[in-house]
Amino acid sequence: MKPCDENIKKALELVNEMIGLAEKGDADREDDGCGILYGVLRDSAYEIKQIAEAEKEKHIKKGWWKPAYEKLGHNHRKLGSNGIT
Repeated sequence: MKPCDENIKKALELVNEMIGLAEKGDADREDDGCGILYGVLRDSAYEIKQIAEAEKEKHIKKGWWKPAYEKLGHNHRKLGSNGIT
């Protein structure tokens, strides 16, 4: 996976963390100020997610993003026809 694709993938991972924190924070909050904070966090996460997903789709269409490699993790290297990298 290209470094630019890795960065998009990491952005999407951060978005999921942001959404999780917003949900937990909202559930645990004790005042309106925190509700505003977690609402902004949630809204921002969904906006970033939309942009990152659109960019991911562009990279897929360009042939840069390889969905099959996404499941294999960061250390996967494409093997040549003889099985050697």
